Amino acid sequence: MILDLKDLSPNQVYYQFIQTLIPRPIAWVLTDNGNGSFNLAPFSYFNGIASNPPIIFISVGIKPDGTKKDTWVNIEERNHFIVHIPSVEFVKEVNESSATLPHGESELNRLNLELEYFDSTITTLPRIKNIKVAFVCEKYQIIEIGETPQGLILGLVKFLYIDDSCIEKDSKGKIIVDPKKVNPISRLGASLFATLGELIEIPRPK
Repeated sequence: MILDLKDLSPNQVYYQFIQTLIPRPIAWVLTDNGNGSFNLAPFSYFNGIASNPPIIFISVGIKPDGTKKDTWVNIEERNHFIVHIPSVEFVKEVNESSATLPHGESELNRLNLELEYFDSTITTLPRIKNIKVAFVCEKYQIIEIGETPQGLILGLVKFLYIDDSCIEKDSKGKIIVDPKKVNPISRLGASLFATLGELIEIPRPK
């Protein structure tokens, strides 16, 4: 089957994308609402794009009423944010945090999640307790794309948090992260999530 995307509506394109761009890593993004509370939302249009400087991206859309999603607004106005890599134990909370709420209302008030703060020299934002990996980011650039529109948010990673339980070191002292201990979930189409499953190790060709 060949689908000519110009014949499909944006919703139809999106539906086909999320079923075929699989699996997608999930960025569970915490931002400052500016009223003493925090916004928490998952995004699966997410990945890394550069290491020098270290930049990751999330792609954020709009709400049903046509306004920008809170994550977009908060990063635009306050610059800093935390991107978590959620593990399997958080899958229900990740899903619940995708609900659309009024601007400024915190998902954390509805979820049974604990926060842990970094040293204040790193950031004033907290991370979700028991998350194994988190990126401490500041806004690098926001590019508005398309007619809908979509916000392509580039985040400059200032610090990388890795839980000590997931770390080993090789003979040269290089940090090795055990993916099984991170145990991340990824996004598929419709209501489906995926776990790591079987890991296949193949040395790169020389």
